[in-house]
Amino acid sequence: MSRADLVFLSGPVITMDPSRSGATALAVAGGRIAAVGGAEVRALIGPGTEVVDLAGRALLPGFQDAHVHAVFGGLELGACDLTGTTDVAEYRRRITAYAAARPERGWITGGGWSMESFPGGLPTRQLLDEMVPDRPALLVNRDHHGAWVNTRALERAGVNATTPDPADGRIEREADGTPSGMLQEGAVALVGRAVPAPTDDDLLAGLLRAQQLLHSFGITAWQDALLGEYSGHPDVSGTYRTAAQRGLLTARVSGALWWDRDAGADQLPHLVERRRTLRAGTFRADTVKIMQDGIAENRTAAMTAPYKEACGCATADTGLSFVDPDKLAGYVTELDALDFQVHFHALGDRAVREALDAVAAARTANGPRRNRHHLAHLQVVHPTDVPRFGELGAIATIQPLWAAHEPQMDELTIPFLGDGLAARQYPFADLHHARAPLAAGSDWPVSSANPLEGIHVAVNRILPGADRPPFLPRQRLDVATALAAYTSGSAHANHLDDTGTLRPGHLADLVVVDRDPRTTPAPELASLRVEATYVAGRRVFGD
Repeated sequence: MSRADLVFLSGPVITMDPSRSGATALAVAGGRIAAVGGAEVRALIGPGTEVVDLAGRALLPGFQDAHVHAVFGGLELGACDLTGTTDVAEYRRRITAYAAARPERGWITGGGWSMESFPGGLPTRQLLDEMVPDRPALLVNRDHHGAWVNTRALERAGVNATTPDPADGRIEREADGTPSGMLQEGAVALVGRAVPAPTDDDLLAGLLRAQQLLHSFGITAWQDALLGEYSGHPDVSGTYRTAAQRGLLTARVSGALWWDRDAGADQLPHLVERRRTLRAGTFRADTVKIMQDGIAENRTAAMTAPYKEACGCATADTGLSFVDPDKLAGYVTELDALDFQVHFHALGDRAVREALDAVAAARTANGPRRNRHHLAHLQVVHPTDVPRFGELGAIATIQPLWAAHEPQMDELTIPFLGDGLAARQYPFADLHHARAPLAAGSDWPVSSANPLEGIHVAVNRILPGADRPPFLPRQRLDVATALAAYTSGSAHANHLDDTGTLRPGHLADLVVVDRDPRTTPAPELASLRVEATYVAGRRVFGD
């Protein structure tokens, strides 16, 4: 009998496989799961076996994130970090201190500020000028769909009162047309393209910083939702390939190649070539990312009903479809025929419908295929479109942390959504009951990458530690379903079919959590802690 390299005893072992419930032990050999069961697994222990006594701690499949921006998040960890507060005085302190400590920097960059901190979600250039008067500054907001810039940045980029809004964005303006210092969506690129690009070493350091953080949260695999140049951001695909080739990439990463909405179908051969060359170690890029709309807070999310003004009266504004819906169907059909997975940013209910229509058109033209197209964000879904996910096999990739009452939701979103749209937000339970395949992602650095916090909100519809009522509580998920979204569901979306459940023969991508999530009271789920993370049986986090 061959012996195991690693054995876990005294579970619970949460397999996410209904046929293997009640397990208390698991063995690993050659990077894969050799056995799952109970006392009989002890027979695989030999002189060279590492034995881990779980002592009541829970062993689960490694968590997976189906929508994250890891390299950008890692870069921001090393830049001017404004996350974790909504206090303008604290922003002032951090920005001033960061700039003062780095006199050699030609630009001050970073981000993470919250729209709720400023009237109407719109900070001004004059305020940022007070903190950074001597050089340009660009600070992206928490959701990364807008940026706060100072006067020097606007001047450096040549953006002024005569600069037109781009088709996919908006320059917020003062009464005389002068840019006010807030750029929305595609307008960020007008200044972002003037920011010096990070070096290859900067990008690699950002990836490794992010990987360390994600492993500490129990994440063993993810899908990076943007590989390509966009809005001043560099293409990080080469960073992943370099890390994989040098043996530095310990996670399993699927990359989503950016769809340039100005290039149309002419970019298809280029995408095919990029897919061929971007394969190394545990990294591949078999997905194409199409951003179909924006966000609700700045009214760029595409809705089926008009937004409202603060007075409650309707506008004529229903948001933006970044790709013409008729052309979208054709593009997705061609991508599907080329066996690309398509990863949609679809936040408003019209964008969701347009993406589902495109998936349906591809299915009609090409027949059922195994490309597992998925729609991320899904803030508003029209009730008639909910069952279409299951019918089409389209994966609903949810960001649970957004489904809660907080100022950005209560002050900048709900009052401006018209015709019942606010009551249709983040319909996780409806999607699950309609048999939509569920996956989960964080969109980090937009929101926390910690899956246990996401599970907490999916189950409670309340942010950890918040003293607020649950947000549309009928849409709560049970713990088992939320766990599945972060394990087997995201593994399905990431085409990692030998991960996500604990079965003999599957890769030993594992996470040890201090308690069993299934028996932890729902209000305490966010207090769970990851104690160790393993990829292919090798510990990548924990003592």
